[in-house]
Parts: sequence; structure tokens; C-alpha cells
Amino acid sequence: MSSVAQVLTTPEQHQATRARSETARGVLRYLRRNPSLGVGILLLLALLLFVVIGHLTVDTIQYRPLSTRPLQPPSLELPFGSDKQGRNLYAVMVEGTPLTLRIGLLAGVIGVALGTTLAFISGYYGGLVDSVIKTVVDVGLTIPGLLILIIIGMRVRGGLTVDQMALVVGLLAWLFPARTIRSQVLTLKQRGFVQVARLSGMSNPEVIVKELLPNLLPYLGASLVGSVSAAILASIGLEVLGLGPFEAPTLGMTLYWVIYNAAIINGWWWWWVPPIIVIAVLFIGLFLVAVGLDEIANPRIRNRV
Repeated sequence: MSSVAQVLTTPEQHQATRARSETARGVLRYLRRNPSLGVGILLLLALLLFVVIGHLTVDTIQYRPLSTRPLQPPSLELPFGSDKQGRNLYAVMVEGTPLTLRIGLLAGVIGVALGTTLAFISGYYGGLVDSVIKTVVDVGLTIPGLLILIIIGMRVRGGLTVDQMALVVGLLAWLFPARTIRSQVLTLKQRGFVQVARLSGMSNPEVIVKELLPNLLPYLGASLVGSVSAAILASIGLEVLGLGPFEAPTLGMTLYWVIYNAAIINGWWWWWVPPIIVIAVLFIGLFLVAVGLDEIANPRIRNRV
């Protein structure tokens, strides 16, 4: 009986396996045609692999001060050396890279979610609500965001934690997405399929969720990656100024201690080279992913690719 059931299910399993393999081949073909997206994903995966291998090869508790001998150059025992506070810089990079990404992801998601919501309300409904939101966005974009973040950071006693920094950066990261996504909504709501959806009896929220939102998903993905990059840059700027979480081994706080202890002047190159390399790989990877997603969202670029 079991053999009969196995024979009956084999064609379905074979069809499912064939569909998955065709999907995988299609993805690989597209990545070959869109090298920016492929290279960007590979760079981000390389950082992820570095963190995973790091957790397997080093005790990450050594990111704390006095964990090892201070100011040791790179060696087999300390691949990235140690800083003046006696921290294993390899452990600092392994522990700090995910924390920096966490700030960027949280802030980016908050900014894009809030900006997308306001953009749909403003662009689709129009009227007085559109005028108010548009005015607030235009005024907010003229104010230097880093200045506001510095003021907020200075007002918080004891310094910002990682989650607090992500929240503060995210609350200012919605302005640019709200403006750009609103322009896309204004264009899409004049399309024929939206008019047909309205005539078919769909309510306004249903039109937004079922018709407009799916068509903007690639653009929202590109906006999210851009917001994550901007949030990471803003958080590093705050941390370099000494307004970040002093207890957290983020990339920005590592650079703060580099500047504070004059590591560049004193020739302690192993202290500042690793965070610079990780930040460069991170930003290049995010930039290439954003370019690749923009090729998906922009019909003109997609046709050219």
C-alpha cells in the first residue's frame, strides 16, 4: 500500500522539484544580467559569513576592556590585534558588525514604514491632508538631520542605547521616503487599473493594499536599502562624536575610541583599519543592492538591462 502511495506522489514531487530548479535557474540568470544586485548580495553574505565564523572561532566576551593585553599588533592569537583598552579587536568586529546593522535595519524599517504610510495617505487622498504632509516633509528636509540627532543625543542622560539610537534615527528617516514614494503614488493612481478597481466597487484602502502597494514593492525595497544605508551613516556620525552607546562595540564607537586615543597619529594601524574595511564593504554592498533593486523598479533601466 505504501509503495502505491509513493508511486502516486512521485510525479507531483518531481514536478515540484522541477519548478524549484527552474526558479533557481531563473534567479541565477537574472543575477548574471543584473551584476550589481549579485555582487552586492555576495558582499553582504561575506559579512554575514565573517560574523558566523567569528562567533565560532573567538569568545565574543573579549570585546570588553581588559580582556587581553593592550596595544598588541595582529598575531595568530589576536588576528586583528588589541586596542589601548585591552579589547580583542577581532571580537569587537564580530560583535559590533551585527549591532551596527541592527541600528540600520531598525531605523530603516521604521523610516520606510512611516514614510510609506504617510505617502499613500498624502498621494492617494490629496486635499488638505496632502498639503499638510507635503509641507511638513518639505520643511523637514531643509533642516539638517544630523544637527537634530546631535541635539537629541546630547539631551539623553547616560548616552543612547543601541535601540534608542535606532528609534531616534528612524523617526527622522521617513522624510525622504515619504516624498519620493508620494510621487510614485500620484503617478500610479491615474493608471487605468486603478480606475477599474474603483469602478468595480473597491474601497480606497482596498485599492491601496491590493493595487498600488504590490506595484510599488520593488521601489519600496530599494527605498528600504537606501534608508538602511543612511541610518547606518547617521548612527556612525553620532557615535564618532561621542553620542553613541559607550558600552556597545559598534563600528562607530570603535572609530570614536580610535580618534579619542589618537591611534592614527601613534601608528596603531590595526585599530582603525578593520572597522574602515567592514564599513566600506557594508556600504558598497548596500549601494550595489540598491542599484540592483532600482533596475527592477525602474522600467527604463530594466528594459536596458
